[in-house]
Amino acid sequence: MLKKGYKQLVDEAFAQIKTYSVAEALTKLDQAGVQFIDVRDVRELEREGVIPGAFHAPRGMIEFWVDPDSPYFRPVFEDNKEFILFCAAGWRSALTTKTLQDMGLERVAHIEGGFGAWKAAGAPVQEKEVKKIV
Repeated sequence: MLKKGYKQLVDEAFAQIKTYSVAEALTKLDQAGVQFIDVRDVRELEREGVIPGAFHAPRGMIEFWVDPDSPYFRPVFEDNKEFILFCAAGWRSALTTKTLQDMGLERVAHIEGGFGAWKAAGAPVQEKEVKKIV
């Protein structure tokens, strides 16, 4: 039997992280020093589209991509930016935001309702470029 289910984990994360509404996140979209981070699976990006300028960091790899000591480190995370995470509905991004906070990132938040809420609000979305293998 589980000691904690996903609902409890998500609720605990919500209580400990910064959450932006879509309207608040929209005001930060093109601001210098702010980087949107998409933690969805690549198939979701291809199917649903992306937020312009967002960096894709799959949830399964983000701890490795954020840690400068990791062989998988991504330079996008070395700047002292505010990182605004999102997934499809806001659950995965809440858990990921909490994890990054626990790792020591201070300026990290997520979007309430995720990409679904973003899209429903009519916020900017573009198709993901599909890389062709030659």
